Amino acid sequence: MSDYSTNEIAKESPNNATSDDLSELRSLLLGLEPTKVNKLYKLLDDVQVQAEDISRLLPEAIILRSMQDKNLSEAIVSTIEDAIEYSVKKDLNILSETIFPVIGPATRKAMSTALDEMVQSLNQTLEHSLSPQSLKWRLEAQRTGKSFAEIVLLRTMVYRVEQIFLIHKKTGLLLQHILAPQVAAQDPDLVSAMLTAIQDFIKDSFSVQKGESLQSLRFGELTIWIEEGPQGILAGIIRGRARQELRLVFQEAIEKIHLKLNKEFAEFEGETEPFQASKPYLEACLEVQYKSSRKQNSTYAWTFLGIIAIACGIWSFFTIRDQLRWDAYLDKLNSQPGIVVTKASSRHGKYFLSGMRDPLAVDPKALMEEVNIPPKKVISNWEPYMSLQPQFTAKRAAELLQSPETVSLNVDENGILHATGSAPRQWILSAQKIWHFIPGVTQFEYNNLLNPEFKKLNSYKKQIEENMLFFLEGTAELLPGEENKMQNLLVKMQKLLNTAKYLHQDVRIQIIGHENAVKKEKDITFSQARANKILSYITVSGIHASNFQTVAVGFNHPLDIKSIKQEQKSNSRVSFKVFLSDNPK
Repeated sequence: MSDYSTNEIAKESPNNATSDDLSELRSLLLGLEPTKVNKLYKLLDDVQVQAEDISRLLPEAIILRSMQDKNLSEAIVSTIEDAIEYSVKKDLNILSETIFPVIGPATRKAMSTALDEMVQSLNQTLEHSLSPQSLKWRLEAQRTGKSFAEIVLLRTMVYRVEQIFLIHKKTGLLLQHILAPQVAAQDPDLVSAMLTAIQDFIKDSFSVQKGESLQSLRFGELTIWIEEGPQGILAGIIRGRARQELRLVFQEAIEKIHLKLNKEFAEFEGETEPFQASKPYLEACLEVQYKSSRKQNSTYAWTFLGIIAIACGIWSFFTIRDQLRWDAYLDKLNSQPGIVVTKASSRHGKYFLSGMRDPLAVDPKALMEEVNIPPKKVISNWEPYMSLQPQFTAKRAAELLQSPETVSLNVDENGILHATGSAPRQWILSAQKIWHFIPGVTQFEYNNLLNPEFKKLNSYKKQIEENMLFFLEGTAELLPGEENKMQNLLVKMQKLLNTAKYLHQDVRIQIIGHENAVKKEKDITFSQARANKILSYITVSGIHASNFQTVAVGFNHPLDIKSIKQEQKSNSRVSFKVFLSDNPK
């Protein structure tokens, strides 16, 4: 044990564990044999080894166990995956910053591999284009419908794993199927069933010892390699003669699949979705190997491809980037109200733009910053004009009419200027005179504009109509206390008349006399007498009688006794009705 002896552990243990006990613990940790697991637990319970002591043993135990095989690494894969997933959900930046140093090399390696395959294909095509075999291969390409390059690759190929099948051993059902690029395949489920049937046929027809299985089949240039696991079978369709090391790749793949999907195999009931996780292991089996090409062709191809790739890459990157930015800028300009683009072009790395712009529209330079176009690269010429779009017309109307904060102005598609809110009558009269001078406005609509004075006028009208004066039955004399109500009513009438005069409104107030149900002639007589009595009160107070009218209704409009007090249920009363109308100058 590195830098730490067993004796030291025994000394530091609070329970004074013996050297033999700790040595046995070390052996158990390093071996982890199934028969010794229970002894390990017993030792931990008896000696009560603390976490601090185990932490000193655990690193060396993990290192030694990893040197024996890969089971420990594969066993903790799921734990590491869960930890990474949790870290990504918690803070994506931590993981991205951690793997940043390897992203570049990994990307370059992937590009290098792809280029190697491309170069190999190009080298083989170039090498065999003028060879004696080229004529034969061109005829074959014409006969089969394949391209000449594809025929060259097939004829110069040592071997290629074209298909991989993962089959459930017990049921024979296909769990996963992987195809190499540009490979056509029949129904994979049918192929899987045929392979299972062939194995069953051989086992039933010949003397086969228990545990033996079919390992390979050969049909012309196709070979089928089969590797069995406890619960699954891996079958590979290979074109050509594969290297024997490929067997190890197949075996390692089926072992890893069983280790990762052991639970899915045990609980399999026909659902193949859980076995999607086996695809990375199956794809690792899709190997291909070609005959080596001559060095001079490889150099030529690399040089040729390098020059083209660098030139095209640089030109494409800057051209496409600049064009996308320019298109985005034009789209933003065309979507802005008050801006009309009449001409747009680019020459020698400069952009030329001309059009018309309303002074109230957004500044085009602000839009350049949003799409990362340097203002120095754009030469623009904007002619001023007045846009008749509703939002600009409404702004100009507010400036010209000097509308108060309580007024909201907007213009509809027909050019009608709508004013809502509340405003003094003087402003309304002024707006009626000058709205014709606003460009784009065809009509001024202010019906929804409330004058505060009109609110007062309607309030006085409502208060007067809610008042009723009650009389002694059979007389034209007010009940005690009703004269005080009459004085308050006269104040409200005077305010109503003054406000109506200011707003140029005509006012007519009906004084309506009522009576209880007696003889009809007396009903009308008492009703009229009471109305005249109230009119005399009004005229004596100094209010002109021209705005008043007396009406006698007798018992035709009986009182709703549910809405008044118990002592006022008599219909011997006078009520009021106010009529308002415009009075043009």
